[in-house]
Amino acid sequence: MIPSDVDETLEAGPVEQAVAGLALRKARAVAERVRAGVVLAADTVVVIDGVVLGKPAGPEEAGDMLVRLRGRQHEVITGVAVVDAGTGRAASTTAVSRVLMAAYPDAMIAAYVASGSPLDKAGAYAIQDLDGALVEGVVGAYTNVVGLPVEATRRLLEGFGVVSERRA
Repeated sequence: MIPSDVDETLEAGPVEQAVAGLALRKARAVAERVRAGVVLAADTVVVIDGVVLGKPAGPEEAGDMLVRLRGRQHEVITGVAVVDAGTGRAASTTAVSRVLMAAYPDAMIAAYVASGSPLDKAGAYAIQDLDGALVEGVVGAYTNVVGLPVEATRRLLEGFGVVSERRA
C-alpha cells in the first residue's frame, strides 16, 4: 500500500462521480510515483439526507454521525479506480449499497467512540465492528460497505489484464 497524499475534498457535482473522481486522483498520484504496474485506489463515503459523511474530525463528530445514522437507512458509495502506471490508461466505477442501521443505545455509541475505531471510517462506523451490531441490514454489496466492492473491483482489474486465480 502506498498513500496517495492527495486532498480528499470531493469535487462539486453528483456524489457518485465525485467519489469515483477522488479514487482516480489517488490512483493517478500513486501511478506517477511507481511508473510501472497497475494501481488500484478506492474511496468511500456515507450519504444520508443528501449530506456526505466522510471520516469524522474527532470523537464528538463521530458520536453525532452515529446518532444521525441510528435506526435509519443511508447509502454507502465507494469509488474504485485503476490506472496502468506505464501507459496512463485509467478506468473507474462506483458501487452503491443501502444500509439500515440498528436502533443501538447511547451507551453503545459512547463505548464505540471511546474505542477510537470510528475515527478513521466514513460515517464513523465499520459494518464488521461490534460483531455487526450497528447494522440491521444491507441491500447491495456487503464488501462495498466494508470498503472495497470486490466484484466491481474484479471487473475493473480484468479490463487491465489482472485476472483472479479463481477465474483463471
